[in-house]
Amino acid sequence: LILAMEANPFDSVKKDLAVGDKTYSYYALPELNDDRIAKLPYSIRVLLESAVRNCDEFNVTKADVEKILDWEANSTKAVEIPFKPARVILQDFTGVPAVVDFAAMRDAMKRLGGDENKINPLCPADLVIDHSIQVDVARTEDAKDRNEEIEFERNKERFQFLKWGQSAFENFLIVPPGSGIVHQVNLEYLARVVFENNGILYPDSLVGTDSHTTMINGLGVAGWGVGGIEAEAVMLGQTISMVLPEVVGFKLTGELSPHITATDLVLTVVQMLRKRGVVGKFVEFFGKGCASLTLADRATIANMAPEYGATMGYFPIDEKTIDYLKLTARDAHNIDRVQDYLEATGLFRTYEEEAVDPTYSGDILELDLSTVVPSLSGPKRPHDRVDMASLKQDFTDGLTAPVSFKGFGLSEEEVKKEHTFSFKGEEFTLKNGSLVIAAITSCTNTSNPDVMLAAGLVAKKAVEKGLTIKPYIKTSLSPGSGVVTKYYELAGVNEYLDKLGFTTAGYGCMTCIGNSGDLVPELHQAVEESDLVVSSVLSGNRNFEGRVHPLTRANYLASPPLVVAYALAGRVDIDWETEPVGKDTDGNDVFLRDIWPSRSEVSEITNSVVKPEMFSEIYGKISKGTDRWNGLEAPAGKLFEWSDDSTYIHNPPFFSTMELDLPSINDISSAYCLLNVGDSITTDHISPAGKIAKNSPAARYLEAKGIEAKDFNTYGARRGNDEVMARGTFANVRLINKLAVGQGPQTLHIPSGETVPVFDAAMKYRDEGHQLIILAGKEYGSGSSRDWAAKGPYLQGVKAVIAQTYERIHRSNLVGMGVLPLQFKEGEGADELGFDGKEQFSISLNGGDLEVNQELTVTSSTGKSFNVIVRLDTAVEVAYFKNGGILHYVLRKLLKQ
Repeated sequence: LILAMEANPFDSVKKDLAVGDKTYSYYALPELNDDRIAKLPYSIRVLLESAVRNCDEFNVTKADVEKILDWEANSTKAVEIPFKPARVILQDFTGVPAVVDFAAMRDAMKRLGGDENKINPLCPADLVIDHSIQVDVARTEDAKDRNEEIEFERNKERFQFLKWGQSAFENFLIVPPGSGIVHQVNLEYLARVVFENNGILYPDSLVGTDSHTTMINGLGVAGWGVGGIEAEAVMLGQTISMVLPEVVGFKLTGELSPHITATDLVLTVVQMLRKRGVVGKFVEFFGKGCASLTLADRATIANMAPEYGATMGYFPIDEKTIDYLKLTARDAHNIDRVQDYLEATGLFRTYEEEAVDPTYSGDILELDLSTVVPSLSGPKRPHDRVDMASLKQDFTDGLTAPVSFKGFGLSEEEVKKEHTFSFKGEEFTLKNGSLVIAAITSCTNTSNPDVMLAAGLVAKKAVEKGLTIKPYIKTSLSPGSGVVTKYYELAGVNEYLDKLGFTTAGYGCMTCIGNSGDLVPELHQAVEESDLVVSSVLSGNRNFEGRVHPLTRANYLASPPLVVAYALAGRVDIDWETEPVGKDTDGNDVFLRDIWPSRSEVSEITNSVVKPEMFSEIYGKISKGTDRWNGLEAPAGKLFEWSDDSTYIHNPPFFSTMELDLPSINDISSAYCLLNVGDSITTDHISPAGKIAKNSPAARYLEAKGIEAKDFNTYGARRGNDEVMARGTFANVRLINKLAVGQGPQTLHIPSGETVPVFDAAMKYRDEGHQLIILAGKEYGSGSSRDWAAKGPYLQGVKAVIAQTYERIHRSNLVGMGVLPLQFKEGEGADELGFDGKEQFSISLNGGDLEVNQELTVTSSTGKSFNVIVRLDTAVEVAYFKNGGILHYVLRKLLKQ
């Protein structure tokens, strides 16, 4: 392998660049003297620079460079190219299993006679602990401190393990709990924009184990979410094998109206791009409207790329990027280096009259920013945008509509139902549409000072008019970094948010990822008894069923100021034009327009209170760690000492029986269907991150280990334990499986006719010696980039999934675990072909000797056959599948070096 590598044939285009008193080298794209470069989208130029710089005629070849240069012709041909990101970013829910895998791979490397030190990140890897803290305590002054204390008690084992990893592995930085949300910390601190390594300059780029890694595209940094499995391979030096993507051009013109927020804009963009269809594609924003947006606005749009389906939502680097680097107190020399280098190599964007736009794929999408209206999305999907003015009607119509992404299937009698309960000596009445959770949360919005300060101003005006929020509503504020607290204090709005109950609950993802904590017992009981369609409103990016809270059947995404407004109203079925939000101290009606700040009013305050010193102060502390983190004892040594007593960290079985030789790939023969599911089954459905339900297989396992229900924690927090996660696969209470009646984590064990929990059925099939498949509809695996959504089915014995379409990251994760993704042909599916999932299915796999996207024949026990497409999209993915997964491939490669 080493002998096959050659000197870089593009060393001839290396040039020197003087910045201040220092001189650097870089690979100058203009020196290629190729007219095609000027027509390339800026996002594709980043891929080109990486290929030129990393060309060794082995991992990256001159032919690969030519493929990218000829992007305009190749982008519609599914041409495979390599890409080597500069770094990897992780959060702790996905980071813990990654470190577990690394520790297990070190054990396997030693067992097979290799050097365990080869299992080590070869590029910088940053892990931000932001997914563990929950809103256990809300609406109190000490909520943050108490939640952080509970977080450490609950996650001590996990944190000790991560701290071991920090010392056991090189190139591995951990940002401790309480620092912020991974993507906001990345935007404000970790992003280099331009890397310098041994005197060579090149663009910052990354992959992350969270789908919203794309937020960094707003800073002009190329990056996207991948499965944890793929990220681990990148950390071990692998190039990513990817299909050269189409790039959809999205032209922005005009300016936002005075009362419109970046959240309204992003929800509009999500809806437009979902309608266009951009799965597997890059989206690149351009036009003079880009210049009117703040960098934080751009980051908000880029953050939700997974919701509109794109691999990236890219804003090329321009003057706004440079201004943001100055605002966030980046090193002055580095800022000069960023601009000088990017201008020199053709990666700096301007919006002057003479600027020539690149060529894009297909028709240009265009949005006049002045046409954006106040918006929310919901009640069950982030791309179901609804005008704020129409929300009341939309929600009311949905109550009696058939169960769907908009409908709840209630009868007319159920619609009228009310439920009275007592709380703190007062009587309250719940109705359909009553609000029970209001959360200012998520890096999507908390990284944007304008929308955050707008929320503060709404709170200020509301308090001054004497408005209050019902005491049972769970209100919370979870900023993405301590900088938010600093500018809130300087603006003087934090005290008003506190008075309304939006006290700071912690610095982390919290409600956005389902860490919303319990409702107060009286409210919980009332909702459970009444089965009303109660709602949450949050400034997050995901609102899939069962994600925010098990009891909130309706969930709406909204801007932070709208979160405050709906909390004041106490319900989502309100017409803001005709109905008051409440009454002032004199008994007069107060309407939303009376407390809503204009964009110019907000911008003026933002410009006066957001200062570089705040970023210097907050991020200057990160490397020092917190007192709690520094006081945490952790094991030492290069090999981890596993404990069978631990219910958080467990040695996974993935490599325990692996040998140097390739495994045999057996045909799928008379496999039963574990589940038969419809469209839009998300990774939340497959591998939930939220609370572990009592009486579930995971709960039974923990109870057998002596763990009390109060200490179950969440599935997300226990991702370091494969035995919990296998039991938690398909454990979402909102799962709809055609093999079972109603919602819930149940399936039919076909041989016995029993309906049992999915895990129990899988184990019965295993004990009986039966193979398993899954039948699915469109967009299978949409949502978060969750590697356990592939690992879990693998451990349950699933050999293949046959779906109508896949979400990009989840399909890759299935390949990474050796689970074969198969796709129905266009216009076909289980229902269309007349299968109910009770049949048995056989597929010849030719010993694993498959071809990219070849067709296979599936034969059912009814005698009916149909053809499917093998969704191994590159030759490298075929090799991964033959090896039993990507990490097995890497391990064998390292052993042979």
